[in-house]
Order: sequence, then C-alpha cells, then structure tokens
Amino acid sequence: MDSFETGRLIYLILLGVMVCAWFFAQNRLSTNKLLQQAAVWGRIFLGAIAAFGLWEDISQTVRPQQAVFADQGKLVVPRGPDGHYYIAAEVNGAPVQFVLDTGASTLVLTREDAAAAGLSIDDLNFTNRAMTANGEVRTAPVRLDSVTIGPATDENISAVVNGGEMSQSLLGMTYLQRWGKIEIAGGELTLTR
Repeated sequence: MDSFETGRLIYLILLGVMVCAWFFAQNRLSTNKLLQQAAVWGRIFLGAIAAFGLWEDISQTVRPQQAVFADQGKLVVPRGPDGHYYIAAEVNGAPVQFVLDTGASTLVLTREDAAAAGLSIDDLNFTNRAMTANGEVRTAPVRLDSVTIGPATDENISAVVNGGEMSQSLLGMTYLQRWGKIEIAGGELTLTR
C-alpha cells in the first residue's frame, strides 16, 4: 500500500468515526431507534461493499455476450456501452479481445496480445509505418498461424503488430473480408460465413 492509499484509508476511517459519533450524539436518548438505524446503515454499507467487490461478476452477467451459431456459420456481437463492437477471438490458440475497426486496413495486434499469441516481440522488425488517429506509428508485419472467431478458423493470416501504445487489438478490413456477410442492425453486429 503506497502513501496515497494509506492517507485515503486514514481519511475514510476518520470520516467513519465522525459519522458514527454524530449518529450516537443525535440518538443518545432513544437506544432502540439508534440500534434500528445502525442496523439499516450497516446493511447499506455491507451492500455497497458487496456490490463494489462483485461488480465485475455482476456486469459480466448483465452485459450481453457474444453468441455463436456454429450450425449457421454465424457470430452475433452486441454493441458495447461505448458504442464499439468487441469480438472475442483466439490468435494462435491464445484468447484476444478485438475491437471491430472498419478504419483499420488490416488486423492489428498490441504488443501484449502478440506476445500472448507466441510472437517474439524482440525479433520483430518495426519497419513499416501506419497512419492512425493519433499520428504515425511503426508496425511490424507478421504471419499468424491461426485466428479463430466463433465458428470460423482461418490459417496463415497476415497482420501487423503496433509499435506504439495501443489499448486494444483491432480487427480490420482485410480480415473482415473473409466473412461473406457483415451486418450491423439493432445494436448487434452479425458476421456470417
């Protein structure tokens, strides 16, 4: 725990003590009322802690997930809360979360996703250049053994690894053209082979 977190913890403890002291001072004549209110506030506090601690699990349950219809060769992806479409895939057997980017000409991997897919980042030659919304970046061309999205597995896929900072790998047009039909309607992206 660093000094900032320690200071925050001390502040929260002092704030809690002050609220409790005020609470007891206000209700010192009515013990039953005091205990009832303390129980209610205790439950609210525990509920807030539980919701905070379980938020990732709750949001995964509530948030719509990617659906695969293998018999139809179809993948249906809900639009994310930020308006983007996030596609779960496997690159060389490693899980990678892509964002659909029709502005990207090719499949672009972050350095972290490339390393997870078994590519040696130190051996890559960042000799190519690409223009992005944030300006020019260096890229390294690579060949991926396999990319699996939903019911489809493609082999020997050309891609690039971004030499700059990038938060998410991009699923660009050269890969999307492998799908027979791409449809966006009703807040869902449907890819069909």
